[in-house]
Amino acid sequence: MTATSRPEALDAYRRDRGYLGADHARNERRTWIVTAICAVTLFAQVAGGIAFRSMALTASGLHMAAHVAALLVAAGAYRMARRYAADPRFAFGAGKLGYLAGFANGVVLAVTALAIGVESLQRLIAPEAVDYGSALPLAAAGLVVTVVCVALLKPRRGAHGADEVGDLNIAAAHLHLSADAIVGVLAIAGLAAGKSFGWSWADPLTGLVGAGLVAQFAAVLLRRAGAALLDMTPSPKLAGEIRTRLEAEGERVIDLHLWRLGPGHFAAVAAVAAPAARTTEALRARLAGVAALSHVTIELRRDGEPAHGPADGFAR
Repeated sequence: MTATSRPEALDAYRRDRGYLGADHARNERRTWIVTAICAVTLFAQVAGGIAFRSMALTASGLHMAAHVAALLVAAGAYRMARRYAADPRFAFGAGKLGYLAGFANGVVLAVTALAIGVESLQRLIAPEAVDYGSALPLAAAGLVVTVVCVALLKPRRGAHGADEVGDLNIAAAHLHLSADAIVGVLAIAGLAAGKSFGWSWADPLTGLVGAGLVAQFAAVLLRRAGAALLDMTPSPKLAGEIRTRLEAEGERVIDLHLWRLGPGHFAAVAAVAAPAARTTEALRARLAGVAALSHVTIELRRDGEPAHGPADGFAR
């Protein structure tokens, strides 16, 4: 019986091939909780703005709407990944839906940074009167809500073992609100400076600094999510370890591909030139216990066989 004819040989590392993160349920639950908190805050601020005819409250509520939208994308990705985890249409499970959501939230962050930067520049060029007495309490209240949400969304360290990126979906949501918290602190500092010293330029200047920080966060997030979505090698160190193990007894790794399947899950495809006595099972055994390696395909070629010739064994 060949390696491919035995069901257990298809994926010796996992029987659950959804490739969801270890903290998927926890992160999904917390994302929905934070979404609810932000939604309640949004409606309260908009209702207050309409009732009290406060533009500041209304603007703050509309700003919170951006958070609700980003969180809905993250929460929806968790739900869809769980729902379609066993769907055969996904060749390697639905674990990458979180990276897609993370990329979308990175785009939202980038647009937010641009909007803050443009508005801040306009205020620097043409300063407007600011009601510091009303704006300060509002900014402080918004900061408190944001800090609570940031704490709830903090990813659990070490949950995904050797995968340093981990669950990028919750990391994106956490980064989104962390950026807002930093901007909130800067806004309070600028408003306080304007109220205490009459520095009308302090508020838009801190806004400009905040825009730069948000843009930097967006760039980091887009780079990480883009790398996962484009199947860039996630860990040169892991690739080196796989190559070393497969070549432990004089074999040659002709070709090796390593990519990310989901939080804490990697897949590897290797073509190995080896003596006739070597089997795919023996090569697979060398990879047993490699952290985060959840799916392995080994193509075995005999020494001296042309590179384009048929493989003797093919094991997934």
